[in-house]
Amino acid sequence: MRLYIAEKKETAVSISIALGGPSVPDGICFDIDDEKVTWLSGHLLRLRKPEEHNEDFKQWSLDYLPMEWPISYTPLDNQREHLTNIIELARSADELVNAGEPDPEGQRLVDEVIEYARLDKPVLRILINDNNPAAILRASLSMRSNNHYRGMSLSALARAVCDQHYGFNLTRAYTLLARKQGYVGVLSVGRVQTPILGLIVARDKRHDEYRPYTYQTIQATIEVEGKQIVAHYLPEPGDLVDPLQRLIDPAFADQIVAETTNTLVKIESVDIKEQKVSPPLPHSLLSLQAEAAEKYGYSPRQVLDTTQRLRDAHKAITYSRSDCRYLSDERFREATILIEKLTANFPEAESCDSHHKSAAFDSKKVGAHHAIIPTASVPDLAELSEQEQRIYRLITMSYLAQFYPEERVRVTCMLFKIAGHTFEAKGKVNVDAGWRAVMDGDESTHALDGIAKDSFELITHYDHAKLLNTTVINKQTVPPDRYTMKTLLLDLTRIANYVTDPAIKRLLLEKDADQQGESVGIGTPGTRHGHIETLFSRDYIEQCDGHVTSTSIGREFHDALPPFAVKPDLTALWHEKQRRIESGLMDYQDLIGEVNVIIADEIERVKVQGMDLHVSSVACPVCNKGHLRLRQNQQKVPFWGCSEFPTCKATFSDVKGKPALEDTKAIVSTEHCCPKCDSGLIRRPAKKEGVFWWGCSKYPSCDYRAFDREGVPSSNEE
Repeated sequence: MRLYIAEKKETAVSISIALGGPSVPDGICFDIDDEKVTWLSGHLLRLRKPEEHNEDFKQWSLDYLPMEWPISYTPLDNQREHLTNIIELARSADELVNAGEPDPEGQRLVDEVIEYARLDKPVLRILINDNNPAAILRASLSMRSNNHYRGMSLSALARAVCDQHYGFNLTRAYTLLARKQGYVGVLSVGRVQTPILGLIVARDKRHDEYRPYTYQTIQATIEVEGKQIVAHYLPEPGDLVDPLQRLIDPAFADQIVAETTNTLVKIESVDIKEQKVSPPLPHSLLSLQAEAAEKYGYSPRQVLDTTQRLRDAHKAITYSRSDCRYLSDERFREATILIEKLTANFPEAESCDSHHKSAAFDSKKVGAHHAIIPTASVPDLAELSEQEQRIYRLITMSYLAQFYPEERVRVTCMLFKIAGHTFEAKGKVNVDAGWRAVMDGDESTHALDGIAKDSFELITHYDHAKLLNTTVINKQTVPPDRYTMKTLLLDLTRIANYVTDPAIKRLLLEKDADQQGESVGIGTPGTRHGHIETLFSRDYIEQCDGHVTSTSIGREFHDALPPFAVKPDLTALWHEKQRRIESGLMDYQDLIGEVNVIIADEIERVKVQGMDLHVSSVACPVCNKGHLRLRQNQQKVPFWGCSEFPTCKATFSDVKGKPALEDTKAIVSTEHCCPKCDSGLIRRPAKKEGVFWWGCSKYPSCDYRAFDREGVPSSNEE
């Protein structure tokens, strides 16, 4: 018997139907003659924690750092029964098929169950990018040995183990050393999450600390054959310019104006070139998330969940967690039929030329999965939610654009000589909109956007030109933009730009030139949203007026950590090495060993040098002697207490990492008393506006709390 093991039930249903089986399972599997299909429902196992291997590790102590422990799995508590049933079913099979998602995580998800159960059986691998029956049947005809994809599995394993070792060891090291300096709390660091915060804080600091300056543009208004043309001075070698080649010498600018006033103009050259602009490549998950964030304000999680529904429930799109933006040659051969089916919902499909092959179709640039595109299972748009319709349209338009002609633009570049100085004017004429008829451009298509729409094509260098005037325009530079969700997501895949170590930066930039999908970055398509959500949930970052910025808590946390933890250098380098493992060019144990050595070196460094904390202190407003420290009561509820305790017993509630100093004005009720100690209760505001709760005035010695019901305390039991 052959057993297919899918990651999700939806995929298992699709496999069963494709193989001629039922759409409703019999227990935990679909039964199809001598084949069965089952599913895992996500991870059934987790890596064991260090304290599960060594009881001493339950104690947080610098003496035990760095901790080392073997790689081993244990069942998730809520999945034990399901795991047992899956293993029992798998043991009765003669052959297994790994039908996990076509990425390293999906590969590992099934492999870890096979390894945990020690199933010594032949295993095949089916790569399902499209959940429609015909596509699954085609995929079943090209199955290969699961061993062929061993690199994908070991890459995911290395990532998980490195994340564990990094997080457990460095969180404890930084926290223990910080507490020696009076810090109360946990400095929780993550291999990916903390560098993301580092990017945002660094961008905010560059914005806040930016000092603007004035630069000059020299503008000449010239009349040629009755047409007024605006040309700009081109700086020459030796001119004082900024890195963007803008003049920053006002005296020199005034001198040029004086030299060019009332002088003759000569047209040096008129150069007309037609330029072609190819359409943006079809979407990967990240490019889709970036465009949806800009157009609709959708979060990365919303886009991920929407694509999952479009794939699993509607079978309308291909594999949705792709980091690739290219398509195979096979997909080009299927284009005629797919485009015809899409015409039912998209009139733009009628103008497609299915024989036009864009640069997106290149099998050499496609790995286990390709770009996200629509499938032949075209849904009724009325059955999709507004969010699903929008995301589906973005995916479909980026696919249809591949079958439209290139955008054609004629650009005229004119050079003028005025008193020995060179001025330039550019204009463009749109010849054919091409693919822009169906979608907007992206960063890869913006090269000509800054050129004004103006036609100089009838002008020749023999024509007479007359100078009307020259003027200096003083402009102020602006600070670097703060992050938007779109620009943050895009920067996570070009992290080499932010690496500070010259050797690592050079290596990553060289690798960037060869990337077929995303550039070298940090995080994976399926996990980046989780790292960003964690930063939001901990109030380290916030989104306001379309910008993603760090909060005061986030900046304090960032500044309390060594540069090692917040810079992306090593994280980006390790990400590239994970790709080498995936390609079979590196042993996964070598990466784990390398990470362990770096962790040990960092721990040894901070043990010797300590940590330079920059956590601000707040003077106690009651005694005016001590300062407030963040503490926890026996129930691990945070509060702020005076450093002069027990002499000063002042306490304050914690609100997003800050003491609620307004508590000094809190009114102790004489009507409502604590049922535990008979002290008066205090009605306090909750984090959510308009919501209140009651607490004992003797807190933290008494931790009684109660809900607020229309201004009256209501016990938890009610």
